[in-house]
Amino acid sequence: MKMKPLTAFCALNMGQSPSSETYNEENVGLPFFQGNADFGEVHPKVRIWCSSPVKVAAAGDILISVRAPIGAMNIANAPCCIGRGLAALSPNHDTCVQEYLYYALQSRVDSLIAQGTGSTFKAIGKKTLEDTQIPAYSLDEQQIISDTLSETDQLITKAKAQVSLLDQLVKSRFVEMFGENVPTVQLGSVCQMINGDRGKNYPSGEDFVPMGVPFVNAGHLQEGRVDFSSMNYITEEKYALLSQGKMRRNDILYCLRGSLGKHGLVDFERGAVASSLVILRCNDQRILPQFLFYAIETPEIEKQLKAANNGSSQPNLSAASVKAYNIKLPSINKQAEFAAFVAEVDKSKLAVKQSLEKLETLKKSLMQQYFG
Repeated sequence: MKMKPLTAFCALNMGQSPSSETYNEENVGLPFFQGNADFGEVHPKVRIWCSSPVKVAAAGDILISVRAPIGAMNIANAPCCIGRGLAALSPNHDTCVQEYLYYALQSRVDSLIAQGTGSTFKAIGKKTLEDTQIPAYSLDEQQIISDTLSETDQLITKAKAQVSLLDQLVKSRFVEMFGENVPTVQLGSVCQMINGDRGKNYPSGEDFVPMGVPFVNAGHLQEGRVDFSSMNYITEEKYALLSQGKMRRNDILYCLRGSLGKHGLVDFERGAVASSLVILRCNDQRILPQFLFYAIETPEIEKQLKAANNGSSQPNLSAASVKAYNIKLPSINKQAEFAAFVAEVDKSKLAVKQSLEKLETLKKSLMQQYFG
């Protein structure tokens, strides 16, 4: 596989931030993108404009974040001003298919991240990009590769959209069943609150082992479940020393710090929680965990959460404030009806997720095949 530097396929334009006095929200000048915070799914989202741009990217340029996080990418869909957190790659259409360049660069993100420098925020410079090597396929081969990967990406996008629609279906059903005239109780009256162990036995980095008992923090809560892809584990001996914070199946984990209100349902037998989480355990026959999971993400609870945090710049909740939440409590029969509906939707969602995993594995395999 013959390799050539990135500059053989495109022109490189490093961003530079203009004077803040030229920023505006009145559509004067060009859209201004400072970094990956301005990125959308494919194209960047306009928040501010710049009346005197210094560095300009053209429509169709590939925008890449060169400061933490390194490697996020979007495609400019109009001329725009780029700040120092971005670089723009303008494809040379005599040597490169735009979409091919996008995928080739995507395949080098891990390498770019590894080359980042800086004590606080990692960044890469122009030379790092210039020296990046990608395969030198013919234009026809590039087009075939681009088409194949694009079709795979479209299927991945559709599968993710299906998962999202199924989630929305459950939330809509919740509102339909429990929207009005439902009595409320304080959460603490039907739920036990269990904090993580904060004592001398609290696990730290040196206690983590390759496999063992899951030790779950807020970052492990993804899409309402516990994500094991970057899980920390502790030994059975360390787990036995913990005085509290031990979870079990059907517990709900609720975030008290940082991403307030983020939560997940435990669908495995046991584990322990970090101090950023509290365990909500249904201890009353009047409530089902499958109902409670959705009851604590309603707009009413969101308002109570904000009031409990009191607008603090350091997002923080106490277990006592969570106990005081007023939640809806319909009849147990209604809850069971809703839980059965959720179980059926979850079966469909599992099938879609399994398909999604296969597609993502296929894409990784194709990326390895094409780009090494």
